[in-house]
Amino acid sequence: MLDPRRVPAVSATEAHRRLDGAVAPDAPILVDVREPHEFAKVRAEGAALLPLSTFLLRHTELPQDRAILMICNSGARSAQTTAFLLANGWTDVSNVAGGTIAWLQAGLPSRQGTLEAGEGDLTR
Repeated sequence: MLDPRRVPAVSATEAHRRLDGAVAPDAPILVDVREPHEFAKVRAEGAALLPLSTFLLRHTELPQDRAILMICNSGARSAQTTAFLLANGWTDVSNVAGGTIAWLQAGLPSRQGTLEAGEGDLTR
């Protein structure tokens, strides 16, 4: 597997730029690998949730035909999942460097608290 320290990475600002205004089905998907309680506390607006605890069981739900931006709290867990996906056939996957911490520090859109219906779903 790829070394998580050497995976492709983008800044939170660049990730937001890539996501902003993009329309499905070609739009990148932002995938948060934190656990549900972390996601509910604060999350990047528009992020899908695929917790690390279920990642190995569910990673095949991720599309292989569009860009994927992986995010966690600080960038460590998402770097691991980025490396895993790249080693297993995905070709356009990047880690959001600094994770949700960097996202919030950059003042990018975020949400807190109870999820709305469908929020966090991979199929959005």
